[in-house]
Amino acid sequence: MRLVIVSGLSGAGKSVALKQYEDRGYYCIDNIPLDLVQPLLSHAVDHPGPRYHRLALGIDARCDPREIERFPAVLEGLRGQAIDVRVLFLTADDNVILRRYNETRRRHPLATAEVSLLDAIRLERKLLKPVADLADVPLDTTHLNLYDLRAAVDVHLPEPGIRGLSVLFLSFGFKNGGPEGADFVFDARLLPNPHWVPDLRALTGRDAPVIDWFRSQRVVESFFDDTRAYLDRWLTAVEAQDRAYVTVAIGCTGGQHRSVYLVERMKQAFEGRFPQIVARHRELGT
Repeated sequence: MRLVIVSGLSGAGKSVALKQYEDRGYYCIDNIPLDLVQPLLSHAVDHPGPRYHRLALGIDARCDPREIERFPAVLEGLRGQAIDVRVLFLTADDNVILRRYNETRRRHPLATAEVSLLDAIRLERKLLKPVADLADVPLDTTHLNLYDLRAAVDVHLPEPGIRGLSVLFLSFGFKNGGPEGADFVFDARLLPNPHWVPDLRALTGRDAPVIDWFRSQRVVESFFDDTRAYLDRWLTAVEAQDRAYVTVAIGCTGGQHRSVYLVERMKQAFEGRFPQIVARHRELGT
């Protein structure tokens, strides 16, 4: 059984993370009391089947504070049953969470007439410390948008059994701002741009006509070969530092053609070299 416990501050992206796991085939339950986790798992054992093969449980400040204090013992007990348990904890800066709440006008679960929103955020951070301290993956979403967060969930918490370096190749458009949290950033704006070819403008770097056009451009192939050679050397150095994940971002002007093509090529080039290779395209929303 694979169990992911998704926790974190309200407004840090926990619901998005749970949805991502649901999309990956996990059976997700949000806001489950910790006292019900063991009965749920016992039920899953008694009723084997694909429904409970992979579980993701959302645990946050809506739980009873006394339950949260017992989280270390609960987690130890789960791992003692040979269950593959991972803990993902999402956090963000106070001012970012404040802004997100002001934008959505939602009510913080710990805010009351006597407790301000800022005080509620700080109280929640203290309350969830027993969970945060035991997180396998502490994920700071301060600078992540929706698509970045989805990609981070995929890369930062690989499937159980996967060890070694996980690599995210990310395409983006400089006109929409640089990528947050990237370890390597490459600028492909100097390359020929299919945007100026009428028949190719509406396509992307994943479409066959654009791919064929790029492969006919010697300078594009030289850029790809040089970048691949650089990454071939330095990703090995990153892996030697026992890093779990790394993000390689490639940008062009709009994030539609050049960066998309190069990210797809990089993914193909490094597949099999590292345990997990993921390609994401920020401007395409995929």
